[in-house]
Amino acid sequence: MEIVPDTMSYLALGDSYTIGEGVEDAGRWPAQLAARLRDAGITIGEPRIIATTGWTTDELAAAMDAAEPLGDWDFVSLLIGVNNQYRGRSVDEYVGEFHRLLRRAITLAGGRAQRVLVLSIPDWGVTPFAHASGRDRRAIADDLDAYNAAARELCIAEGVAFVDITGISRLEAARTGEAADMLAEDGLHPSAAQYTRWAEAALPVAQRLLATP
Repeated sequence: MEIVPDTMSYLALGDSYTIGEGVEDAGRWPAQLAARLRDAGITIGEPRIIATTGWTTDELAAAMDAAEPLGDWDFVSLLIGVNNQYRGRSVDEYVGEFHRLLRRAITLAGGRAQRVLVLSIPDWGVTPFAHASGRDRRAIADDLDAYNAAARELCIAEGVAFVDITGISRLEAARTGEAADMLAEDGLHPSAAQYTRWAEAALPVAQRLLATP
C-alpha cells in the first residue's frame, strides 16, 4: 500500500454513535479507526467530529450548515438515522435526507466517492433499554433493516463503501445476554469494547479507500 507522506484529514459525521455517548473520547469508533489506520502506517489525523446525541438526518444537515465552510477532507465517514427510526419517521423521508447527506459527504471528500465510508445503523432493539421501555424489538429490527437496505442501495449507486455493523450489534447481544460489557452504563449506547468491533470491521475497507488517490 502506498503511504501518503502528509497527514490526511478525517471528518466524522453522525449522532450519538459517532460522538460516543458514554465513552471516553479515545473509545469512539472514529478515534479507534484512526488509531488503527496509523498503526497500519497510514498517516491520518484525529477525526473532527460533527455529531450530537439525538440528531436526526435533518438535524445533522442543519449542524453542517452552521459549521460551514467545512472545506475539503481526505476521508469522511457517515453514520446517521437511528433517531429518525426512534421518532417514527418514514423510510421514504430518511432516504431523501440521507441521500442529500451522502452527496454532501462526497463533496466534502473533494468529490471523491471512494473516500467516503458509511456505517449501517446498529440495532438498539437488542439493548436492555429497549426491553425495559417495552418497545417492540421485532418492529425496531424490521425498521432498521429497511433503513439500512435503503442506505446500502444509495451507497452502491453513488460508489460509496458501506460497512454493515448492525450484525455486530446483534451478535454481541446474543453472545453476552444483551451485551452487558458491550454497552455503556445507560444500557443503550455501545461501550468502547463494542466500538472496537466496529473499528475492526471498518479498518480493511478504510485502508483500501485511503490507498486510492
